[in-house]
Amino acid sequence: MNENPQVVPARLRVAIAGCGVIGRTHAAAVRELPELQVTALVDEITEASEALADWVQEGGEPRPATFRTLTEALASPAVDLVIIATPSGLHIVQALEVLEAGKHVVIEKPLDVNLDRANEILAAAADAEGKGLVASVISQHRFDPASRAVDEARRAGRFGRLTSAIASVSWWRSQGYYDSGAWRGTWAMDGGGAVMNQGVHTVDLLLWFLGRPVEINARTALLAHDGLEVEDTAVATVTFESGALAVLHATTAAYPGLTVRLQVMGSKGSAVIDNDRLEYFHAADAADSTESSMGLLGGGNQAANELAKYPEEQVEALDPTVYPAGHVRQYRDIVAAIREGRPAGVTVRDAVTALATVRSLYLSATLGHAVRIADVMDGKYNDTDVRTGTGDLEEVPA
Repeated sequence: MNENPQVVPARLRVAIAGCGVIGRTHAAAVRELPELQVTALVDEITEASEALADWVQEGGEPRPATFRTLTEALASPAVDLVIIATPSGLHIVQALEVLEAGKHVVIEKPLDVNLDRANEILAAAADAEGKGLVASVISQHRFDPASRAVDEARRAGRFGRLTSAIASVSWWRSQGYYDSGAWRGTWAMDGGGAVMNQGVHTVDLLLWFLGRPVEINARTALLAHDGLEVEDTAVATVTFESGALAVLHATTAAYPGLTVRLQVMGSKGSAVIDNDRLEYFHAADAADSTESSMGLLGGGNQAANELAKYPEEQVEALDPTVYPAGHVRQYRDIVAAIREGRPAGVTVRDAVTALATVRSLYLSATLGHAVRIADVMDGKYNDTDVRTGTGDLEEVPA
């Protein structure tokens, strides 16, 4: 618990930096919480901020002020919390500006495109926590009932020793998607392709369930799109500190777009999350469990019983294409963290670990051999030299 809690207003005033698709997603989530109100919008493209301001006003709220720069918005006293929804390569530098201004900050995934300023944001977040400020990074699927069920089961040891996992993000993105913004598919602003942009949430869940990653061995390719600097397909194996092994797969070349699927397997139980839903769950300690030397071949599904422990929340009834339930759940946690003077459920350090894992994947693909994730976090390699299968990677002398 923070020893220097701030005075928290009854309704936190929110600025959203970045008024594109993801900015509107955040605005929709904020609208669902009476403790939050969008009061400022930031975008260098005036038409984008004005359009989102119209949308907020049409929802019955006062029209937010619009700004072309984050600095201008931070000068306004009518801002308590800033959401960073800009291109990924701007995330850390803007978050640092927000914390320096004494505001709470929420950063859309990923934390950034590289680890060059990881130590700086970690230090700033720790300093901010001491001042009663909350710094969090979006990883909304940690708050899904399915994810919570698996996490609580593994924490309680109900799966026995976790032995392996398979994580697959099998999506489709058209050429038009990448062509819609000059920053898309670039190393400088996107930081990577299918893994960094689409797969980082699943990477985060994989680490949340299995613990500290030690080593990764990867291959990447650009197979179904033109003109990108980054990959549209990647596969990797990950070794964890516990000894557990995992397979990670991510693609934006799976037409017409399949689901995200995460299987977690242990010596006493296993679970499968598919499309954010708990498709399968079995733990040997459950009353309906059956012993068999050859296993149950997928039988004994206890998923319904496990999900019954997490009553459906109101957001479940909302249209998921308009109201992002996961973001709403995470914002509830963030608001509670601010009011209680505690860290948010997803911290900057969590996001740094996920980012380091993704960057290590790209390093491994470039070098053609396994990479220790600690070496990447410790700066053994020049992070900005990472390219998917192109360019020379320089190792920093010891």
